[in-house]
Amino acid sequence: MQFGIFSVGDVTPDPTNGRTPSEGERIKAILAIAQKAEEVGLDVFAMGEHHNPPFVPSSPTTMLGYVAARTEKLILSTATTLITTNDPVKIAEDYAMLQHVADGRVDLMMGRGNTGPVYPWFGQDIRQGIELAKENYALLRRLWREDVVDWEGKFRTPLQGFTSTPRPLDGVPPFVWHGSIRSPEIAEQAAFYGDGFFHNNIFWPAEHTRRMVQLYRRRFAHHGHGTPEQAIVGLGGQVFMRKNSQDAVREFRPYFDNAPVYGHGPSLEDFTEQTPLTVGSPQEVIERALSFRDTVGDYQRQLFLMDHAGLPLKTVLEQLDILGEEVVPVLRKEFAIGRPANVPDAPTHQSLRSAGNGRDVREGSVA
Repeated sequence: MQFGIFSVGDVTPDPTNGRTPSEGERIKAILAIAQKAEEVGLDVFAMGEHHNPPFVPSSPTTMLGYVAARTEKLILSTATTLITTNDPVKIAEDYAMLQHVADGRVDLMMGRGNTGPVYPWFGQDIRQGIELAKENYALLRRLWREDVVDWEGKFRTPLQGFTSTPRPLDGVPPFVWHGSIRSPEIAEQAAFYGDGFFHNNIFWPAEHTRRMVQLYRRRFAHHGHGTPEQAIVGLGGQVFMRKNSQDAVREFRPYFDNAPVYGHGPSLEDFTEQTPLTVGSPQEVIERALSFRDTVGDYQRQLFLMDHAGLPLKTVLEQLDILGEEVVPVLRKEFAIGRPANVPDAPTHQSLRSAGNGRDVREGSVA
C-alpha cells in the first residue's frame, strides 16, 4: 500500500501572527515539503492544479519536474489534473515529458475541479463539465496509446494524422486515477476504463465515501476488469498531530477556523466527528486511518493533506517527521495484516510495463 501527501497550494495568512507568505515563498515551501516526503519514507507526493487565488500551483508539471530532479524514489502525482479545461493534447505531451524526466515515477489524477469560473477562463462551459471530462479523457487515452491519431469530437478542433510527442516512456502511459468527491459519473468513468478511483473524502462522512467506492467497485467488475476487491482505490484526508491530543487541538484550531476550505462552517469538533479530519496524537491518527479499511475495504493509496490553512513550513516539516517516523510504519504493518492475496498493489510504471509490454492490459475489455 502506498502512503503519501498532497498539497492544494493555498496561500493563506497565518492566523496566529497575521503574516501571509509571498507566492514565491509558498512555492519554495511546497518544493521543500515534497523533498521532505521522500526523506521521511513516504511513497507519493501529489500536487493540485488551481488557476485562481489564493492558490499558486497553476503548473503542476513544472513543480513536479523540479521535485523529480531532487528525489530518487518518490512517485509524483497530481491532485488533480483538470481534464475539463486543459487540452488533452497538452496533457498527453506534458505528462509523457514528465515521465521521461522522472524515469517513470509519474501518475496523475484526473478531475473536473471545484472552481466554476475556471471554465470560461479556458473557453469552456461548466454546464458541460461531465461531457468534457468524458470526451477529453477518451482522446487522451488514444494519444498515449496510438502513434498516429485521427479524431473528431465536440469540444476541440479535429486531429488528422497527429502524433503526440514525446511518446510515453517505454510505451507505457502514466497510470490514471479519476478523482471525485460527489459525481457517480466519474466513478463510472474510472470503472469503465479499469483505472483507479480516488475519493478525496476530506469533506464527507464515511457513509458517502462507502457508497461512492462501492459503486466504483461494482462497475469495475461489471466492465470485466476483475473482482470488486481488485479495483484500485485511493483516499484522501487531513491530519494534525502532537504528542498530546489537547496540544494538537489547541494548536490547530486557529488554522482550522480560518482555512479557505474549512473555516467559518462547522466547528473543529463537528468536522472531526463527521469527516476523516483527525487532530490528535499519532495513535489517534493510526486508529482513524485503519478504520478507513472498514469503510471501503482494502485499498491501494492513502494521501494526507499536511500543509493547508497557513501552517508555517517549520510546523509542516515537523508533522512530516511524525507521519514518517511514528504513523506510516505502523499503518504499513497493520494494513498488511489480513490483506487478501488477490488484492493488487497500486500500479507503477514498472508493474504496468511488466504486465502489458507497453499497452494497458485492461483496455481490451472496454474497446
